[in-house]
Amino acid sequence: MFDEQKQLLQQIVITLESEDKTALKNLLLDQRSSDIAEIVEILDNEDIRSIFDVLDEPTAAEVLEKIDEATRTEIFELLKTEELSSIILQMDHDDAADIISELPEEEQIELLTRIPLSESAEISKLMGYSEDSAGGIMDPLVISVSEDATVAEAINKIRAAEIDEDFFSVYVINKNKQFLGDVRIRFLLTRPENAKIHDLIDPDTIYVNVDTDQEEVRNIFSKNDLIVVPVLDKHHKLVGRITADRVIEVAEEEAAEDLYTMAGTDPDELDKFSALHAARIRMTWLLPCLIGTGVTALVLIHFNKKFELENLSFIYTAAIAFVPMIAAISGNAGLQTSAIVVSGLATGHLAALKLSQVFSRETRIALLVALSCALLGGIVCAFFISTNEAYGETSLSLVRLVFAFGTAMFSAIMVATTLGLFLPFLFRKIGIDPAISSGPLVTTANDSISVAIYMTLTLLLAS
Repeated sequence: MFDEQKQLLQQIVITLESEDKTALKNLLLDQRSSDIAEIVEILDNEDIRSIFDVLDEPTAAEVLEKIDEATRTEIFELLKTEELSSIILQMDHDDAADIISELPEEEQIELLTRIPLSESAEISKLMGYSEDSAGGIMDPLVISVSEDATVAEAINKIRAAEIDEDFFSVYVINKNKQFLGDVRIRFLLTRPENAKIHDLIDPDTIYVNVDTDQEEVRNIFSKNDLIVVPVLDKHHKLVGRITADRVIEVAEEEAAEDLYTMAGTDPDELDKFSALHAARIRMTWLLPCLIGTGVTALVLIHFNKKFELENLSFIYTAAIAFVPMIAAISGNAGLQTSAIVVSGLATGHLAALKLSQVFSRETRIALLVALSCALLGGIVCAFFISTNEAYGETSLSLVRLVFAFGTAMFSAIMVATTLGLFLPFLFRKIGIDPAISSGPLVTTANDSISVAIYMTLTLLLAS
């Protein structure tokens, strides 16, 4: 597959260089829109402009949907408003709403005014929902029938419907247009034509509300092996549906978002190619980390004075060598715990569990890890000190240092693990993305805490 795309890219580049638009159009005519989108992402603006000049509007719409946001931002600047509006009209309303939402507000308004009122009204309605909610990802086109209809009437409605996408059930509503349930297509094909729809309704149909978070929607699909789910408003009226392919996109978005958050950056940096834009986003995370590491430095400076007062400067010199080990091991232990908890909360595997159950499991694991690291770390510490001739005459104090190191390693890991366990639950409860608990801000705080514990125990045990 890669070789085919590479060959296609070479053909497109050669055709672009020849400036033969007819040949370019014929070349792209039978290509998949996904392949064209991948190639568009690596071309310069002039070549992208040439490609969109020869694409028909339906294909251009598909390509615009499938390219990454950074490339799409560039294309917005290349296309005229009337061109973009024509392409938008080829999209489903939910996709059109997503695309238009990426534009600046003034351009959104201008674009919507160029679209027929019936279309723009539906798109504007979808744009009013939070982009991370069921309303923001749903398709408003559904097939619904009255509970009083017959199987024959339902089939006729399906035949008359102008829906290009696949559907797997017909939704049933009452006189007030409130949702009652669904009827599977197979029932319509196997029941008598005069059978009443209300006798075929599945009253236990799973549904979501317009304000349900998209992460929860994804978990509902996963747990119940769904292909499609209806979306209802606050009055229990049917307003749309969400299909499995859309949920796959959501899962990818959520996974990427959590990954960026845990790495200390943001998906927004992909909106533009600008290195300055990306650097600014990353620095918003790194500056607090710089402050956090400054706090760690202050802790070490503070203890330096304490050790000098106790005439233990040689112990401080020995202890300082193992600070990176304490910080790194405890920080990573906390990161492991928070990553497990964040992943569980995201997939719903831990969301239904009580904190006490998770705490019991993770505490047992943390105790084993802390004891192992304390023992192994203590051995390493003892080995390095015993091989250093400079400390030969102060063996008793250095034995205390080894003991302090092991105790501090154990304590720091337990504290870091506790933070890694509780912070995701706390952040989720107050409405903050739990993935932040695995980010550099929290790991930097873990470093400061673990170093403070280590130096305090060293001072107490070595003096």
